[in-house]
Amino acid sequence: MHFGQTNTLVKLPKLILLIGALTGITFVISCKSGAGTSDALSFKLPEQGQSFGLGEDVKVQLDVPAEGKVNSVNYLLDGKSVGSKNNGEALTIKTDGLSLGYKLITAVVDNGSKKDTLTINIVLKSSVKPTEFTYKVINTFPHDTSSYTQGLEYHNGRLLESSGEYGFSTLKWVDLQTGKASPKIELEKKFFGEGSTLIGDKIILLTWKEDVGFIYDARSLKQLGTFPYQNSREGWGLTFDGQRIIKSDGTNRIWFLNKDNYKEESYVDVYDNNGEVAELNELEYIDGKIYANIYQTDKIAVIDPKSGSVLSYIDLTGILPAKDRFPNTDVLNGIAWDAAGKRLFVTGKKFSKLFQIQLVPVTPK
Repeated sequence: MHFGQTNTLVKLPKLILLIGALTGITFVISCKSGAGTSDALSFKLPEQGQSFGLGEDVKVQLDVPAEGKVNSVNYLLDGKSVGSKNNGEALTIKTDGLSLGYKLITAVVDNGSKKDTLTINIVLKSSVKPTEFTYKVINTFPHDTSSYTQGLEYHNGRLLESSGEYGFSTLKWVDLQTGKASPKIELEKKFFGEGSTLIGDKIILLTWKEDVGFIYDARSLKQLGTFPYQNSREGWGLTFDGQRIIKSDGTNRIWFLNKDNYKEESYVDVYDNNGEVAELNELEYIDGKIYANIYQTDKIAVIDPKSGSVLSYIDLTGILPAKDRFPNTDVLNGIAWDAAGKRLFVTGKKFSKLFQIQLVPVTPK
């Protein structure tokens, strides 16, 4: 949603660390040109950080010096065994059905007298080329130009909208036709409001860097409680698929939270066919897919929640004409879906209008 750097953290799986603790195996981070074991072993294949499309076979092979002795090599992917080979024989790893993102390949080498371990990272990106859409404006509605929109949902003729900025963050119900808010509450000045979503008779609201989410009564907007974040970096976008809360944190990671206790239970990393897609912001769940604003762009990514693959891009360039912009008008952010009426709404931070749009496929050239 904001100005932070996007970092992807790669950690050694707990299983590998446990193996080392129990067996005394020496761990060596290695690549083709890097340091090897005491016998100068290293990875011949793949290259350190090499990218592969999901479903593409990954060939793994060690570079064994002529004087080196290797009885067997056990290969693991993210801590799980994927096969064994003798000497420097190559192993093929199938990637069908795996999640996207960084993967740790581990080789446990047994030379008869001791065991050494080498590790290397690869990246699995999407193998899908995203389809492209532009838009047609069907209708326009008023939007509060003081609202730094962070969360947006449509429910029975009203919009649930949360807004940000320190000292100006709000949560409110907004009449679609008039743009008038009632009820509306303001957050304490120390909180920067972020995404929000309706779950039954409660509303969940995120904050940016404060590591806390708020729980409100959906009708009165009376605060009922709070909940802490766990591993997610920050609070950005929020939506609900009917079973799980879906959360973005400004990286390319989408988190899935338990709807009852708000704990993070799983995640997917989002990639297209070129690489990771970061700064995912406001979210909306539509017909089994996650729609995500990409911060500081005019694009929405349509994401497969199972794999993290970007299936489509929606380009909303020029949706707010220059004549409707003010000095404080900010970037595109805010997606709402009327499931009953099949209407798609979008807006932006301090936009003067909210738009009902129809998606128009872009014909490939």
